[in-house]
This record gives sequence, structure tokens and C-alpha cells, in this order.
Amino acid sequence: MTDNNEPQFRKVPIDPNKRGIKKKLSMVQSFAVALASRGISNKKINNPIKQLRVLSCFGNQEHGGILPPCEHLQTSAIDGSKNICGACGCGDSPRTWLIQHSDEYGKLDYPQLACPLQMPGFTNYLVSTPDESTEPVTRKYYIENIDYKEVQKTPVTIGEEENKEESPKIDS
Repeated sequence: MTDNNEPQFRKVPIDPNKRGIKKKLSMVQSFAVALASRGISNKKINNPIKQLRVLSCFGNQEHGGILPPCEHLQTSAIDGSKNICGACGCGDSPRTWLIQHSDEYGKLDYPQLACPLQMPGFTNYLVSTPDESTEPVTRKYYIENIDYKEVQKTPVTIGEEENKEESPKIDS
């Protein structure tokens, strides 16, 4: 916690081994897997997984929570109302915008999608390490330990309208 009682989250560096040719090949492979997962029917991810992805990228401060957006989240230079991941290296184009209008396909809609930070909701997600629970905790550790009811409050759009209520409810 800081002096103003706002929680702080530790930044996690991107793996330095994912640079150069190896990274470029990995990016091409990752993109190919994502495209293949979409299939010919433009299949999209389900609500609970997309809610985790939105939390991982955008945080929940806009909805009354304390989780800030990912430090790598960037505003698109093409369309200031859209966001891109600055860590993945995919660039800025309509196909790399994280969230699109409901009738379009956003990057977070792909059933198979990798995150450079291996955050919750993504295909390459890895559970946080024990040291990530030490104050200040990492964003990943926080998301892993957030109450599922808080995750359900994350509004997402899949298909034609906002599907906030289609997530399975868990009673406590």
C-alpha cells in the first residue's frame, strides 16, 4: 500500500528470451494458432474466459475495483477508442485491437490466444510463482485470488450484445 492507501502492484518484466528471430517465429506461430482456433465459423471465446482476459488487460478500476490496467496496454494510434497490447509485438491494426464492436472480431475473442505475460484467461497462462504473493503482489496473483463474483462484474461483449449475465453463477 502507498501513503494514500491505494494498493500497488509489482510489475513483471517480459521474458528477455523472447527477442529477435526466436520471438518473430514464436509470434508467427502464435498468430497461426489463434487464426486456426477461430475456424471457418468465426468461433469466439466464452464469457468467463473473456472476462478474465479483459481483467488481465484492462483491470477493473473503471468498474469500481482496484486493479489497474496492464502496464503494456496502449491506445491505438489509428483509432483512439481502441487498445492494443504493446508487449506482444503485433502492431496496431483493426485485427490487433483487443476489443472490437460486438459484430466484429477482436483479439480477445480468439479461442486460442497467448499473452506475453502469461496472464489468466490466455492459452499460455502459467500460475503465479510463490514470490508473486509478496507485497506488492503482481497483477497476475491478484487476478488469481479475486472472488469469482468480482470477475463476473466485468462487462464483455460476445456476439451481438453485451453478455454480462450469461456467465455461470457461483453461490457462496
